[in-house]
Amino acid sequence: MFGNYNSARGAQGCGHAFGKHGRFRGEHFRRPKYNLPINIADNETNFEVYVYAPGYAKENIRLSVQDDILYISGTRTVDEENLPNFSKQEYPIKSFERMLNLNGQVDIAAISAKQEDGVLIITLPKNAGAQKPSQEIPVN
Repeated sequence: MFGNYNSARGAQGCGHAFGKHGRFRGEHFRRPKYNLPINIADNETNFEVYVYAPGYAKENIRLSVQDDILYISGTRTVDEENLPNFSKQEYPIKSFERMLNLNGQVDIAAISAKQEDGVLIITLPKNAGAQKPSQEIPVN
C-alpha cells in the first residue's frame, strides 16, 4: 500500500494514500499548511493521482522520484503587499509540497503527468507485481 507523506515544512502524516483514511481530530481533517488535496484512483493497470492545484502554472510544478518516493511541489508568485485576509484557508496560495511513497508498486520510468482545469493528473503505471489479481482465501 502506498504511504502518504505530507512534507509541509517537516510535517509528516495525514494517513496513507490509496484507500486508507487520514488522521482525524474530532470530525475535522487537518491538512498541513503547505499541502494541496489529492485524490487517487486505483485502476487495473495504473494509479491516477489528482492534485488540486488551481493557479499553479505547469511550468512551476516539479515532479521527481527519489528512493521510491514521488515528490510533487509547486510555486507561484504572489503580491506580498496585497495578500488576502482569509477568515479560513484550506489550500496554499504561494507554494505546496507533497510526497507519496510508491512502495515498489510503480514503473517509475513510465510515470506521466498533465494539467487540466487546475488539476494536475499524474499517471503511475503499476509494475507487474502490483497488478496481481486478488485471491480468495478459504477459512477452515
